Amino acid sequence: MASASPLIELKSVNMSFEHTPVFKQIDVSLFKDETLVLIGPSGQGKTVLLKMMCGLLEPTSGEVYFQGKAAHELRAAEKEALLRSIGVLFQKNALFDSLTVGDNIAFPLRETTDKSKKEIDGIVDKYLAAVGLSHAKSLFPDEISGGMQKRLGIARALALEPKIVFYDDPTAGLDPITSRSIVALILSLKKQFGSTVVSITNDMNRAYQMADRIGMVTQGEFIMAGRPDETKKHPDPRVQQFIRGQISGPLTEITND
Repeated sequence: MASASPLIELKSVNMSFEHTPVFKQIDVSLFKDETLVLIGPSGQGKTVLLKMMCGLLEPTSGEVYFQGKAAHELRAAEKEALLRSIGVLFQKNALFDSLTVGDNIAFPLRETTDKSKKEIDGIVDKYLAAVGLSHAKSLFPDEISGGMQKRLGIARALALEPKIVFYDDPTAGLDPITSRSIVALILSLKKQFGSTVVSITNDMNRAYQMADRIGMVTQGEFIMAGRPDETKKHPDPRVQQFIRGQISGPLTEITND
């Protein structure tokens, strides 16, 4: 799973918004071919961490490295190549309501590549088939279910064939059966296209289903809990309270948001 050197590495990172600290001296590493799952109480910065890892946010201090090179040292062309190598699916899917299912996937291809219409049509059909939405190509997002919208978001995130895919709570608001099928789809596509995955979830069943490693974000810290079996036995009481869903414990005072 893990290679000798990380694809992405955060070292001694601090993050604040208007003097309000979010992270204090955290270290995070992401390795090629793995699935890293981020868990933790709501409002503690999981999405902020995801955005720092994919280059959408710069830390207040500390350093983010992409394949061993500091982010601030990247030339413009290198930054552009980095962004092209990353796919992101945000929690709300960010679909275009005025575009059909097929055109939602085609949009980033038209905007960021010089591929012909025929090539784009072929890619759209390929990814619609991959997520089981070929029959919905001409429909609009509001004409398909929430689970289908999530699959469409996944297809669009993958259409540019990113090396690393970031999922911000991909099963939020979905029923347990649909949630399980979405995670199975993510893992199947990860294997099919050889990508590396970072995902946020607060559903521990899905975290265990998906993760090679699990990291917890809480109280300004990043706790590497490890493999699912290691996470279940992790000695930190905050990890144990969270994964067991216990009402009483060290997290209780920060989870009432």
